[in-house]
Amino acid sequence: MSNTTIFSAKKIITMNYSRPEASHVAVRDGLILGAGSLEELATWGEYTLDARFVDKVLMPGFVEGHAHTMEGSLWTKVYCGWFDRADPNGKLWTGAKSVDAVIERLQEAETVLEDPTAPLSGWQLDPIYMDNTTVTRADLDRVSTTRAVGVLHASGHIMNVNTKALELAGMLKPGLNHPGIPLGADGFPTGELKGPEVMTPVGPFVGYERSMLDADEAGLRNFAKLCVRTGTTTITDLASRMDEKTVDMMLRVTGEPNYPVRLMPFRFFMGLSAKELIAAVLALKERTTDRLRMGQIKIIVDGSIQGFSARLRWPGYHNDAPNGLWYIAPEHLSELLHLALEAGLQVHTHTNGDQATQLVLEKLAPALQKHPNPNHRFTLQHCQLADSAQFRTAAKLGMCVNLFANHHFYWGDEHYALTVGPDRATRMNACRTALDSGVPMAIHSDAPVTPLGPLFTAWAAVNRITASGRVQGEEERIQVHEALWAITMGAAYTLHLDGEIGSIETGKKADFAVLDADPTVCDPILLKDIGVWGTVQGGRIFPASNL
Repeated sequence: MSNTTIFSAKKIITMNYSRPEASHVAVRDGLILGAGSLEELATWGEYTLDARFVDKVLMPGFVEGHAHTMEGSLWTKVYCGWFDRADPNGKLWTGAKSVDAVIERLQEAETVLEDPTAPLSGWQLDPIYMDNTTVTRADLDRVSTTRAVGVLHASGHIMNVNTKALELAGMLKPGLNHPGIPLGADGFPTGELKGPEVMTPVGPFVGYERSMLDADEAGLRNFAKLCVRTGTTTITDLASRMDEKTVDMMLRVTGEPNYPVRLMPFRFFMGLSAKELIAAVLALKERTTDRLRMGQIKIIVDGSIQGFSARLRWPGYHNDAPNGLWYIAPEHLSELLHLALEAGLQVHTHTNGDQATQLVLEKLAPALQKHPNPNHRFTLQHCQLADSAQFRTAAKLGMCVNLFANHHFYWGDEHYALTVGPDRATRMNACRTALDSGVPMAIHSDAPVTPLGPLFTAWAAVNRITASGRVQGEEERIQVHEALWAITMGAAYTLHLDGEIGSIETGKKADFAVLDADPTVCDPILLKDIGVWGTVQGGRIFPASNL
């Protein structure tokens, strides 16, 4: 029997400029032998013709350059989000539209907990849609005063907990002096915790006993289901603690014959000194496999804009909220950038606010002067408020950007009215400016912050439509072919994987997204509605219907 399979399709969009379309693709040993006509590919010798995709459109497997495997584990907790959302098994959960609705959902979940000491965990709380109400420990005490209750915000940067949780963590006391711990009129914490530094000590008491950034084994498998359902074949876990047990589990699970995704975890910078972090990541790099690519660093510089914890330059927040939080000292950032360049390790930095972006640009420039590397591809993640001058500087420094296109839909109206005001809201996630400035660009979902779905992300960048239906910042819209490039070759480039994935051409991984319709000819407004049959990953076939 031949070890070459030729797949026929209604159309193959290759993202390879020298041969942009084909009718067939040949696969051997998990790699692409070639794309073209059947007659051309038959010259390679004996083959098996597989016509199962004859009515489908094939694209390169989508590459999600900013996501978190923790979404797979979060579905074991109570969904408290504003928007309707599908879980890994395809079930649609309705959104909770008020604080009372969130409390009712948590109360319902609390009644079925048999262990009276077990914590109750929720996720995806989005109070900016609830008149920007602050959820307090008194609110969550309505769920229980005897068990710890904690709810993670949609941004992942804020958590609300009840009185019992604060008590168990030793934080129910007056006068705590930390910018991430707001105090009430009584001098006690309100129950809102901002940033990992103050969330982490409470996490184990509210059901986030593992690092809040990591998935457990079941979660890693659930996460893979989401990938297949969305056409994603390579995805990052962009901030993992990567302790020894977690790495062993990830190696074992991703190494299973039917695991359908190539996972690229980035080691989170907190918890180790700069030198210790570099040594740890170099050791991880030695253990990398095809489906678990290790050896990269994630730095978080500030918080979230909708959580008012991002660092903004003048004039600050539109509603006069105080400026956000620094997650890293400038000296620590500088040291990490220097050491990473010296060691040849890639760094992706989270910068939501433009002040945070400016800090990275200013610290990277002297690091590159001391450790020149024309192919470092250090990437600004989110980079939501960058202006044209910052994009030009990023391009000169050889940086990439991965912009948060989904934000236009999920929080665009709130940014316009509340967080940054009309002028800056219309240029947030400025894809057009980034491309015109010559910055290599990807776009992302930041799942679980927004749902994983590269076609939705492409739709968001092409249309820039908010949840209320407005077009916000039409000048920053990009073309469909540019958006499709951003979720394939663009994202692959930011990960140093563009020689392996991102296009359908000879020698690359046989990774395909199998679509029900052609995104290059449909009305751009319908881009997000194209169905995904499943994926092919390394030549292995994964129908979504079999999940």
